[in-house]
Amino acid sequence: MRVTLLGTGDTTGTPTVGCDCETCEQARERGLERTRFSVHVENERTDESLLIDFSPDFRYQFLRDEVSLPDAAVVTHIHFDHLDGLGNVFRLLDSLEVYAANETDSVTGESVAETIESKYDYLDAVTVRPTTPHESVRVCGFDLTLVPVEHPPFVCYGVAIEDPMTGTKLSLTGDTSFGISDRSRAVLADPDLLLADAIVPASLCEYHPLGGRHVDDDDVPRTFGTKHMTREGALGLADELNASETRLVHLAHFYPADEAFDEPLAIDGETYVL
Repeated sequence: MRVTLLGTGDTTGTPTVGCDCETCEQARERGLERTRFSVHVENERTDESLLIDFSPDFRYQFLRDEVSLPDAAVVTHIHFDHLDGLGNVFRLLDSLEVYAANETDSVTGESVAETIESKYDYLDAVTVRPTTPHESVRVCGFDLTLVPVEHPPFVCYGVAIEDPMTGTKLSLTGDTSFGISDRSRAVLADPDLLLADAIVPASLCEYHPLGGRHVDDDDVPRTFGTKHMTREGALGLADELNASETRLVHLAHFYPADEAFDEPLAIDGETYVL
């Protein structure tokens, strides 16, 4: 299993357009970037690849990192920075199976699968595969499982991807607060590599209108507002899940410049062979 982090940034990416903060300036000077979130997973045994989420930066990411076009894909939720890149498959692919949860969202009245079908009905190449959370499906030679996580107001899912031949496992938290259910945590547990949402350090919770939530024993918030984990929350979750290696993703440019590119914060283009 070869994992390439195509996009490790939040909804605006780093550097952010029109921003001259110290973090964005440092990213420009060092030639580092965090485009909108997407992960490429290659099964070198079957010569197939799976894409997790369709970044609006799809075209740029695939050209920059020279990865193969996907044979299948999974969408974790319907926010634009995870879905709107799907239109880029137009004229690039003859066929693409897109796996997405079949649970109805109480806010939209549709499942993620139904939203994709209606929004991208013009893409003849795309076949949506409605997928039941907590039930494993075989995709590109991998066992893929979607699990509900907490990213209000819409439904969102984490993903576990396991190679049945080697036993290697990749887990992604999806966009989520620290409030992930025990049932979902059990599916995500014991990964060789964990990609965990960690939008900002906990110290920035004081600037959020809703503050922080899910504080640890030292009163450090593990959730920033309601939708995303803090760095400290993501690392705490990694410990609880017994992750062998952890990379923090979906990172905002609000990280202070002197720590914005420190381990284990990921940047685009990182590759891991599991």
